[in-house]
Amino acid sequence: MKRKMMAAVLTMAMAATMIGGCGNSTDTSNAGNSTNTTESSADAADTAKDTAQNTADKTVYKVGIVQYVDDASLNQIEKAIEAELDAKGAELGVTFDYADYTYNGQADSSTLNQIAADLVAEGVDVIIPIATPAAMIMQNATEDNQIPVVFSAVSDPVGAGLVASADAPGANITGTSDAIDVAQIMDFILAADPDAAKIGFLYDKSQDSSTSAIQAAKDYCDEHGISYVEKTGTTTGEIQAAADSLVAEKVDAIFTPQDNTVMTAELAIFEKFADAGIPHYTSADSFALNGAFLGYGVNYETLGTKTADMVADILANGADPATTPVETLDSGIVTVNTEIAEKVGIDYSIFKDMCSELIETVTAEEFN
Repeated sequence: MKRKMMAAVLTMAMAATMIGGCGNSTDTSNAGNSTNTTESSADAADTAKDTAQNTADKTVYKVGIVQYVDDASLNQIEKAIEAELDAKGAELGVTFDYADYTYNGQADSSTLNQIAADLVAEGVDVIIPIATPAAMIMQNATEDNQIPVVFSAVSDPVGAGLVASADAPGANITGTSDAIDVAQIMDFILAADPDAAKIGFLYDKSQDSSTSAIQAAKDYCDEHGISYVEKTGTTTGEIQAAADSLVAEKVDAIFTPQDNTVMTAELAIFEKFADAGIPHYTSADSFALNGAFLGYGVNYETLGTKTADMVADILANGADPATTPVETLDSGIVTVNTEIAEKVGIDYSIFKDMCSELIETVTAEEFN
């Protein structure tokens, strides 16, 4: 707002200077047009004044966006949130100012806590944490001040203690969930390899969103008489070592839920699995983009868009987070990395009748 108003003031000042310059000019070649020039300059000044007034009258909401870590999934969500906030702002005649309040915690709790303190001090109108660890820290930071929190990409908001229930969150927090159908992903594994006898689980055990999904995968394996091997890590280096261990264990397939630590490491580990002929089944299309064999679940662009819509409803329309249900999106889309499919020797056309849509991709760092 201050920047826009300053620009308007400068425009007015320049216009005034131009008027003064015409009056003091010794060049009389355009003397006959002096009246029109003066009127044109005056009109420009009036337009600048009107623009400044319109900007001053426009409601501005400060929107804090806190991304847990830099990876393809969360980057996609953040871009979608920002694009939709711009669109909703134009539609509603307000401004959602996120440019000055967007941060990345780089998966560091100390950094995230400092970001939370800064946003509270800035007096933001809402905070949008992306991923469960960021949401939990933002929730703690707003318990006393009750700044609305609208999370995105939280797999199990009830299990993480963020909301009382999905239908009635009960406090200043709500948002969107990327909960996945673990059993469906395990069905994909058996469809591709009915004789699969040992499945590897690769995840960060410190992430609540991962542990609940891994438990569901364990239950599935127990019911189907399949053995499993767990390997975990909390850093990219540890995930790389865990990947090596799974290859050494000669597992038939590997499953990873919505795990940000593994997502960050995927580009560093996918070739290990591909070279060993082991398909990596995951919970998001971004994993497949970064080299996993298959990703299944939420479209994160859609998730980000829905998150922004909830923010607009709370800020501009007065919706109450405590009674705004958590939105769970499950698009049922399978994304297959065709390069990896060829290396591991799987005809992925078998999945077409098991999902709502089958999308092909090749390895890249970010979505276009």
